[in-house]
Amino acid sequence: MYFVCSDFVLILFQDQPWDQPPNNMSATVMQEWPEPIVRVQSLAESGLPVIPERYVKPPSERPKLDLVVDHEVNIPIIDLSGLEEDDDQLRKTTLNQISVACRDWGFFQIVNHGVKPQLMHEAREAWRDFFHLPVEEKQVYANSPKTYEGYGSRLGVEKGAILDWCDYFFLHYRPHSLKDYNKWPAFPVSFRNLIEEYNSELVKLSGRLMKILSVNLGLGEEYLQNAFGGENIGACMRVNFYPKCPQPDLALGLSSHSDPGGMTLLLPDHSVSGLQVRKGDKWVTIQPAPDAFIVNIGDQIQVLSNAIYKSIEHRAIVNSVKERISIAFFYNPKSDLLLEPASKLVTPDQPALYLPMTFDEYRLEIRTRGPRGKAQMESLKSPR
Repeated sequence: MYFVCSDFVLILFQDQPWDQPPNNMSATVMQEWPEPIVRVQSLAESGLPVIPERYVKPPSERPKLDLVVDHEVNIPIIDLSGLEEDDDQLRKTTLNQISVACRDWGFFQIVNHGVKPQLMHEAREAWRDFFHLPVEEKQVYANSPKTYEGYGSRLGVEKGAILDWCDYFFLHYRPHSLKDYNKWPAFPVSFRNLIEEYNSELVKLSGRLMKILSVNLGLGEEYLQNAFGGENIGACMRVNFYPKCPQPDLALGLSSHSDPGGMTLLLPDHSVSGLQVRKGDKWVTIQPAPDAFIVNIGDQIQVLSNAIYKSIEHRAIVNSVKERISIAFFYNPKSDLLLEPASKLVTPDQPALYLPMTFDEYRLEIRTRGPRGKAQMESLKSPR
């Protein structure tokens, strides 16, 4: 089985038949949400001057929007065309830039990555159009906590939980047995073909990046891909829609978390920023580069690399003036495979930091509780 992607919680059921919960999870899977679902977009469009208490974060989690954004501080922007040149020195420089970004930031942006900018633009705007359809048309695709696939407005199933200011659409792409076109938006007629083309391109780009990460770790270019299951990987998409928020200083579009899977490729909104990455004790607001994907390391690559590469906490802030949309593509291991630090990266000076585990074991707590910073990752550390 694989896992549904939340950026977090949605990474739970990726290769599981629709009518079956993951192994050992029968008692925890809910068939329906614990409370009536309220669409955040409907709240925003109602003109309410204050947000409901359900969306007010504790003071320690609220973003400090009055701080001046330092536009000089940003995650690395890496030009992948340097890997295609005959210049060996340029190739080495590009590989080193990616290695340093994975070690120091866990995040980087890539340009000249091989995906056509027109396809990126069309995918983003088609999804924006979807969220502006009448609510009754979107409601046809309403999801449930059984699988999360479809149109949703909450992550986690804790009754009374504080919610994020976000609506989303989640869908499966890999394995092929879970890809169900009937659960993808059907309007306009070309939409499903566009989703298919976009996801196909990102599978190829993700495979290319996996080889780069693996080579940089000194493991041979196929090591990470084989650890993920070779061709039997999981892949899914989550489209995030962050409506305008009348009190953005009290809310978050997505709570702080690290991605529990393998690797994430994010297509950000070209007109407004909102992704924040933790760097030390500060939150850095990412400034998206034109036609770039934002790449971040997930928890499973942190495990396989024995924490040489870092999966870093990140969150989404919201805006009182502009809505924002982003498309997260999750590239994940087959979830019944045992994952542990690569033996080549385990030494007497750097023992294995994590116990062997499968995704099925890793995701149990995430499935119920929702985003909780790095707490889940820390709980997996091997006792020493």
